[in-house]
Amino acid sequence: MRVKTRGAIEMIAAMLISGTVGWPVIASGQPAITVVFWRCVFGAFAMFMACVMLGLLKRGALTRQHITIAVIGGITLVLNWILLFGAYSYASISVATVTYHTQPFMLVGLGVLFFGEKLTANAFCWLLVAFGGMLLIIIGQQGAITLGSDYLIGVVMALGAAFMYAVTAAIIKRLKGQPPHLIVLIQLVVGAILLAPFVSWSGLSLPASTWGLLLIIGVIHTGLMSSLLYGAIQKIPTSLVGALSFIYPVVAIIVDWLVFNHHLSAVQMAGASAILLAAAGMNFGWKLAGSRPRESKKYS
Repeated sequence: MRVKTRGAIEMIAAMLISGTVGWPVIASGQPAITVVFWRCVFGAFAMFMACVMLGLLKRGALTRQHITIAVIGGITLVLNWILLFGAYSYASISVATVTYHTQPFMLVGLGVLFFGEKLTANAFCWLLVAFGGMLLIIIGQQGAITLGSDYLIGVVMALGAAFMYAVTAAIIKRLKGQPPHLIVLIQLVVGAILLAPFVSWSGLSLPASTWGLLLIIGVIHTGLMSSLLYGAIQKIPTSLVGALSFIYPVVAIIVDWLVFNHHLSAVQMAGASAILLAAAGMNFGWKLAGSRPRESKKYS
């Protein structure tokens, strides 16, 4: 019981941290690519220290095949972060985060296309609920359906981020049983190398406050959050992981409201509720149509 309680506390802390990431991203005033680059640099340092303390940095810890898969996952993970952080500036943290939580359905689609998994009637119904919520999110902003609207661009970027995360999750499935801290370290190093050519090195004379925000994103929102999340997953049931993961979007909406005074309209709130309800239904196997409830599975 003590182990489970500790795991729940770690999961809650991880989701609280995740839900606040938009705040320092926006407050830094830096382009998404710059933020993600320094997230990778500082996060890699934090994960390196974690790997040292856990004794994971030893020869033969991963095979060449595992490293190759981790590298590919690192590329998609970095693209996911760039699109998500970019979406904050266009569609607000709330809308971007809720839209981002369509990722379970994209992972289901990838499973059907590439892993031979079946799309049940129940999953299809939840997909329709999420799609309806997505439409409400789009039309809930006045003028959002106008071609070229910044808001619509933000929604599309968040959907792109969700797709990249789903691809990352599908890739990571092939690394089951491998040390997660070491895998994340590889992905962050890949991200730093990949983005280095696109960072303006002439702009390194940033204010101390900006460097502080970038350090927080890398160490707290990446290194610490990942360590807490992995620790929690090892201690608590998958169903509880799925339930507590919904703290993330709720916190993001509250932060967006309190810090940036961004309020969701009634229509947007209905759309957000539909998406989160559908994601919960997928996580816990809630039955809408004629299919047997399946075992709870964590997709996001």
